[in-house]
Amino acid sequence: MTHWLAPRVALALALVMLGAWPTAAALADRVSATFADMADEFIKVAQPMEGMVVAVEGEVLYLDLPERAGTRVGQELTVFRRGEPFYHPFTHRVLGRHEDVLGWAQIRGVGQQLSEALFISRPDAPSPRPEDGVRISRARVRIAITPVLDLTTTKADVRRVPYLLASVLERSRRFQVVDPLAVHDMFASGSVRVEEVLARPERAVRIAKNLEVAGWLVPILIERRGVIHLDVTWISAITGTALLSRRRPLVPAGSAEEQRFPWEPRSED
Repeated sequence: MTHWLAPRVALALALVMLGAWPTAAALADRVSATFADMADEFIKVAQPMEGMVVAVEGEVLYLDLPERAGTRVGQELTVFRRGEPFYHPFTHRVLGRHEDVLGWAQIRGVGQQLSEALFISRPDAPSPRPEDGVRISRARVRIAITPVLDLTTTKADVRRVPYLLASVLERSRRFQVVDPLAVHDMFASGSVRVEEVLARPERAVRIAKNLEVAGWLVPILIERRGVIHLDVTWISAITGTALLSRRRPLVPAGSAEEQRFPWEPRSED
C-alpha cells in the first residue's frame, strides 16, 4: 500500500468502526455546511500579525493594532521582549535578536487607533512595558476539536462532525488540527468530558498541554423553538477561557450536500 493511501484507509476504517461512514446528507452534513459559513470568523482571528505595546495599566495592555490592521476581539497574541542581537559567526552580520516570552494578550476591545487586551503573565516572567512586541505567529495554529456536545432531542449520529470541521479549517492553511480520532478516544475513555472543557478552565488548560495545542474548538448543538442551532466556541489553551463564540441555525436539509472525503468515489445514480 502506498504511503499516501495508508492514512486515508486507516481513517476510513476508523469511521466504519465508529459507525459513522458518510452515506447520505443528514444532520452531520448540515452541521458541516453551517460551520463552513461561519468558519471565516475563526480563521480571521488566527491571521498572523505583529505590533507593539504602547501603554500598560495593571493587567491591561494597549497595543498599536487598530481595527484597520485586522485586529479582532478574540485574538490571543504572544507578548515578547527583544534582547541582545546575535551575529553570523563569520560575517558578523546581525541575524536577529533573542526574544523572551512574557505572556499573552487577549484582545477585548478594538478602536480606530489602538486595541485593548488583557495580559496573562507567563510564570516568573517580567512584567510587560511599552515597546515590548506582540504577535500572532505565521506558523499554523495547532488546535483540537472536541466531540459534538448534542443538547437536542434528535439522537442523531454526529460523530464524524469533528472530521468535517477539521477539513474546513485545514484548508484555510492557518490551522493544524489534532487527529479527531485521538481526541475522540480521550473523551470516550471517560477521563474528561466536553462540559469540563467549557466550564472548568483549569481542566481545559491541563488537557490542552497533553495535546500541545493553542486552543480548543467546541461544537454544540442547541434546539430553540424547534430550530437546531450550531454553537461553536473557541477556548484558549493558555487560560481555558472562551475567546470567541458564534451561533447560527443549521442550514436547511436540502442545501447541505453530502460531505465526501478525498479518497471516496463519486456516488453513481
